[in-house]
Amino acid sequence: MNKTFVNIENISKFYGEIKALKNISFSVGEGELFGLIGPDGGGKTSLIRILTTLLKPTEGRAEINGMDIVKDFKKLRKIIGYMPGRFSLYEDLTVEENLKFFATIFNTTIKENYHLIEDIYSQIEPFKNRRAGKLSGGMKQKLALSCALIHKPEILFLDEPTTGIDAVSRVELWEMLKKLKDQNLTIIVSTPYMDEANLCDRVAFMQKGEIMEINPPETIIQEFNEPLYSVKGDDFYHLLLELRKMEITKTAFPFGDSIHLTAYNNINPSELNAMIEERMRIKTETQKISANIEDCFMAKMINTE
Repeated sequence: MNKTFVNIENISKFYGEIKALKNISFSVGEGELFGLIGPDGGGKTSLIRILTTLLKPTEGRAEINGMDIVKDFKKLRKIIGYMPGRFSLYEDLTVEENLKFFATIFNTTIKENYHLIEDIYSQIEPFKNRRAGKLSGGMKQKLALSCALIHKPEILFLDEPTTGIDAVSRVELWEMLKKLKDQNLTIIVSTPYMDEANLCDRVAFMQKGEIMEINPPETIIQEFNEPLYSVKGDDFYHLLLELRKMEITKTAFPFGDSIHLTAYNNINPSELNAMIEERMRIKTETQKISANIEDCFMAKMINTE
């Protein structure tokens, strides 16, 4: 890892009786693309709002480039780019007016820093006179990212940037993030989509305000050592319920049109399939498979409950 750019020590955040974050500690290197991965309610947004100086932590401390997030919040806001989960630009202003507004706030101009956003902004520039509220989801995200980058930040925070946009726009956005990372920009991004974890240098699995693991995605997948099978068959819901009742089954979760089953014992797929068909009296298809990042997350979640 490059030199530490973000250092978080025992950050907790309470909302009355609700503990949104519990003793979060980790560091992020300069130029790293770091992912906060987990379901809604896991604490990702609270952590990002604390790191962007929009919330104060209940306990703990954090530094970004040597500056304290509470004591030095005014200085920090000058080097932070932030793209919240909900579109928060001015919908009555045009694309160009929004970008000019954010450039002015940071005492710069579009012309001065156009090179920073050219790859992104050039895709929506033909619509610069269109009101932001009339843009598609993908175009809104590109405008929001352009506004977050126009002042040349040293670190970029994105809170679930691909939620609610189409598959093509998701791919395009991650390609943009990779280019920004190649320019040594430090990026922290949160997402509920497990497949996006593979695009990060390292990820933190978050669940119920706690971190279950921090590692590169490939390391997390390599650590998965349980027998894993894909099972397909008719009457999907009934099949899922019956698989969960079998003595050999440790876990069974739906994944698209199949069910991923982890077993207590290593068993030949054909034998397992025969056991299922005898129990269910239906035709099924079973094969042994390698784990993906979502399998790893589900296993971690079960093992920490």
